[in-house]
Amino acid sequence: MAIISTAGLARTFTTKRGTVEAVRGIDLTVEPGEILGFLGPNGAGKTTTLRMLTTLLPPTGGAATVAGHDLARDPAGVRRRIGYVAQSGGVDPNVSVREELVTQARLYRLGKTEAAARAEELARDLDLTGLLDRKCAALSGGQRRRLDIAMALTHRPEVLFLDEPTTGLDPAGRADLWDLVRRLRDAYGTTVFLTTHYLDEADALADRLVIVDRGVVVAEGTPGALKLRHGGSPDATLQDTFLAITGRTPAAPADPAPVAV
Repeated sequence: MAIISTAGLARTFTTKRGTVEAVRGIDLTVEPGEILGFLGPNGAGKTTTLRMLTTLLPPTGGAATVAGHDLARDPAGVRRRIGYVAQSGGVDPNVSVREELVTQARLYRLGKTEAAARAEELARDLDLTGLLDRKCAALSGGQRRRLDIAMALTHRPEVLFLDEPTTGLDPAGRADLWDLVRRLRDAYGTTVFLTTHYLDEADALADRLVIVDRGVVVAEGTPGALKLRHGGSPDATLQDTFLAITGRTPAAPADPAPVAV
């Protein structure tokens, strides 16, 4: 049974200039334990779809289930079973890594002792043990991203949504995050829903890709299958394949200066 399933998922916005159809009907499925790369050029509806699936934005049409819960009828049930790491992160620079992890655990209603133990466990799993008593302001970019992910994993979610997780990281930091994503899937069976502007990242990480444009799915399949079907060769680049599918290249992310791990 699919862990994410959508049928005609849609979202319109009303503006002074009229109605805007940001998402016109997304149909997709994601299998348990899959790393799905969700790609699209600017204005394709990618971010709006992600916000709907994470309950941050209600759909105006269609239906979806996430981790066995109906998106419209039971958004709280969805939230209990997903983790979400936003592009900008959300750590408090003035507290320690330990305080952030314990506070997050307490927000999920763990007792004090259990919350402290969960913080230690997450720190071990995400290579943060030596940083537990460091202020978040003193963390490098890669360390902050690992902390963001640790916080999203506090309640052991079945599905982890990662929105542009490596933006601003240097090559070594990106490689470390890729290894972490693979380990989450392999060790814990976590389903990962990944959005990224970096096509090499999608190629390296994703078991399957879904490409959206103008509010609908325009192609899906493994990276190799899409390259063969649309790029003309299994050795084609994903960049050329993406261009053949959409007629456009992915918009470059607004990167800050690269930061080291």
